[in-house]
Amino acid sequence: MLGEIAASGATHVRLSLSRPVDKSIEALDIANRLGLRILLEIQLANKSYYAETVRPRSGLGRIWDINRLSDLDLDRYRAGLGDALRRIDALGIRLDAVEPGNEINLAGYNGDLAVYQKPGRTTPRKISELADRAAFEKGLDNYIAALKITRDELRASVNSRDAAMISAGLSDMGPKEADRQGMERLDPAEMIGLLKARGMDELVDAYGIHIYPARKNPTAIQSVVTKLLDFCEPAGQGRPCWVTEWGIANTARACPVDDREREGAIAAMRAVFGDFAKAKRLDAAFYYDWDTQQTYRLWRCGALSPAGALAIEPEKAD
Repeated sequence: MLGEIAASGATHVRLSLSRPVDKSIEALDIANRLGLRILLEIQLANKSYYAETVRPRSGLGRIWDINRLSDLDLDRYRAGLGDALRRIDALGIRLDAVEPGNEINLAGYNGDLAVYQKPGRTTPRKISELADRAAFEKGLDNYIAALKITRDELRASVNSRDAAMISAGLSDMGPKEADRQGMERLDPAEMIGLLKARGMDELVDAYGIHIYPARKNPTAIQSVVTKLLDFCEPAGQGRPCWVTEWGIANTARACPVDDREREGAIAAMRAVFGDFAKAKRLDAAFYYDWDTQQTYRLWRCGALSPAGALAIEPEKAD
């Protein structure tokens, strides 16, 4: 798969450091040898970072069980990350950027947020409405501590000491979808505010966010994406954003693929990204994903689709 990505003209790839760590590092080594530049997402739910007595929050059979950030063992995290970075260094791999955590504003990836027994009722719209606000805030404190550990371990590395630090890509799930799924979540802008109040700007170079606009109309896409990226600022005024996941759905399965509608939607997304990049409010955007998510995949019918080629096309210089 990485070979297909590199051969198709992509220059950067987002990979994860997760269990089994050996396989994660093998993937980094392959990507590096193919000349791909790497954004490394660190999965904080990795059970190696938690005491053996810790039990994950149940997903009630609807989503996966997940550990609570409030239970994160910072010493175990430091030891595990430090060991992985030393192994990555030994292979001569340079990381372009590191993103600790994933969608920590959503119950799917943060066990301090609740999954309801019965979906359909109103979920929280703000932090004061969470079922266990105290645990959630303790998790945020742990997250800030994990960012500091990550920064320190990167600076101690040989090849990746200058890697950019990106905060966890936040979910763009809206409140109505959260009601339908029966999961707690917070708006990305509120989450960024909570983390900034804890000193996050001193530790990261950019804010991570995920964008799946769930629509095809270019005007609607422009409105939704512009609103979601509103908290992104030039470095001198705050922090720019990295969109560490974005995608447009195409449910078609037949070959050859008809990707015309998605192509227009991707062009609209790229136009908004371009405007934010010119304003120095957006530094990077990574499409998700190559070929494992049937609806969002770029690789169709044995080749990169027309929409896929547009999605990964480098930004043109002025």
